[in-house]
Amino acid sequence: MSRYAEFRAGWPTLLAALIGIGCGASPVPYNMVGHLVGPLQAEFGWGRGQIMLAVTVFGAVVMLLAPWFGALIDRKGVRKIGVAALIGFSLSWMATTLTTSNIYVYYGIWIVAGVLGGASIPISWTRAVNAWFVTNRGLALAIALLGTGFAGIALNLSAPWMIENYGWRGAVIGSALPALVLAAPFALLFLRDAPDTTIAGATEAQAQQNLHGATLKEATSTATFWIMFAAFAMVALAFGGLFVNFVPMLMDAGFEGGAAGAVASTIGVSILAGRLVAGALLDRYWAPYVAAPLFIAPAVACVIVATSTVTPTLATVTAVLIGFAAGVESDLIAYLAARYYGLKNYARIYGVLYMAFGFASAVSPPLYGWSYDIFGSYQIALFCGATLFTISAIIMFFMNRYPEEHAPT
Repeated sequence: MSRYAEFRAGWPTLLAALIGIGCGASPVPYNMVGHLVGPLQAEFGWGRGQIMLAVTVFGAVVMLLAPWFGALIDRKGVRKIGVAALIGFSLSWMATTLTTSNIYVYYGIWIVAGVLGGASIPISWTRAVNAWFVTNRGLALAIALLGTGFAGIALNLSAPWMIENYGWRGAVIGSALPALVLAAPFALLFLRDAPDTTIAGATEAQAQQNLHGATLKEATSTATFWIMFAAFAMVALAFGGLFVNFVPMLMDAGFEGGAAGAVASTIGVSILAGRLVAGALLDRYWAPYVAAPLFIAPAVACVIVATSTVTPTLATVTAVLIGFAAGVESDLIAYLAARYYGLKNYARIYGVLYMAFGFASAVSPPLYGWSYDIFGSYQIALFCGATLFTISAIIMFFMNRYPEEHAPT
């Protein structure tokens, strides 16, 4: 059988996962909030740290519920939970338009979005992709997670235009609709939780792999699990605030809103490239060999932004370097959880690993924002981010090699 035979059987699920990830709770709020900073400051007089704290609130809710989401997905299946979460996310994200001058209303809406839409993060979609792809798991996960890159490009290019023409509330509605009118129907029609031998092209390895894997207790008893937990936390702590605050950084450097959005969309392009390259390499090489250079790239970007005058060319270069980290971080969580611990309890294990990633991603944006409020620039936060990226690249080399019982065939 051809190395790429899995794609003939699994492409509908792969496409549904790509659209679901791109329209869900993972990329949309994080790409939009940077564009909302200016309008919210102008309308309500809030500080950047106060505005970005909503991302922390949202991420904390998703992080705390991630293991429960995972258990629910393992029991009920990806399609049911994923579709419901897309609908819940779309409606609750639209409710952001009801924000008043009472900032606790603003935070409360983000909490509701985390509860109702949190399961639309990659925890759902990667469970289905991992079930369908064994030999090409890294590449397939990379393709599915391209959804975040496409979302980054689309939202960063369209948000300034939507805000200018329809106000920030119209932009929020515009960013929420795809989950409801595109991703949810597509997942309902085409997503399959797992292959079986009655589907043409499905392999026995695909059909049987869900029967194997470590329990959550067994996974958390290994040093490799906690090394991954720490590495993902550090990368997310460095990356989350850098990504969300990148548009305000560019505007501080003199870029207009549209120009800043255009440069930020370059992050989405580099996410696409980095994700595909990393995914293909993960199928062939041990993960730290792939991850280390891609984690060092945004460390370099942090130093550049902190120490240089940001010209359009330099801004584009830093955006590309930043995108490399985003192009591999989510892929690694999904790939390594399945590769080290199998699929029997994949969503539960992924959910706990996501706690590290989600909590750090949530805390990071307001930390960058408060750093700006206190010091008048992002320089201190950027140097801290560069340090965290570098440490995370180093500690991954302390993981064990892949266990043969969960290796692709």
